[in-house]
Amino acid sequence: MLVVLALLAGAARAAGPPGTPRSREALALCNRAQDAPADERPPLLARSLTLADDAIAGDDRDALAHFARFCALGEQARLAGAMTGLLKLRAIRHAVERTLALAPDFAPALLGKGALLLKVPWALGGDAAEGERLVRRALAVDPDYVDARLLLAETLAGHGQKTDARAEATRALETAEREQDAGDVAAAHRLLATLAD
Repeated sequence: MLVVLALLAGAARAAGPPGTPRSREALALCNRAQDAPADERPPLLARSLTLADDAIAGDDRDALAHFARFCALGEQARLAGAMTGLLKLRAIRHAVERTLALAPDFAPALLGKGALLLKVPWALGGDAAEGERLVRRALAVDPDYVDARLLLAETLAGHGQKTDARAEATRALETAEREQDAGDVAAAHRLLATLAD
């Protein structure tokens, strides 16, 4: 259920809140943990969460610190599995909501909350319509946000709107190729392959 949180840490996009040295380090550690060997991820995430919490304690208005907390908690939940993810769901949601209260146009936070609402079952607070709206809002803020465009494409495909899904995935691929991001290029190709007639 919380696997989608893996895409959220691509978070350090240019238009984000400035944060503090501590919150920027917390987010960088969370991002680094996603590409680290499996045995290095838990300590990196623990340190990320500690730094995020310290930054929040120093300034509760540090939106980047709340987002780093969201990232670290989400990654910890993803690595630990469904049961732990459920236990952390309230804290994960609170962290992203606080981020958006402080930085309402922060595209990664919009995507983060949107992805959460799309992937969490309705009984646990999911809301597919609001989730899609937030993903589209992230794209309105940052039209070149490949992760958001790919999630929108997957969402549209899930609703049976394959033509629109292919258009979004193609646009994501074009952006990824222009930015020369091999990981995003591969992700867009994988999605397009699933959308082929």
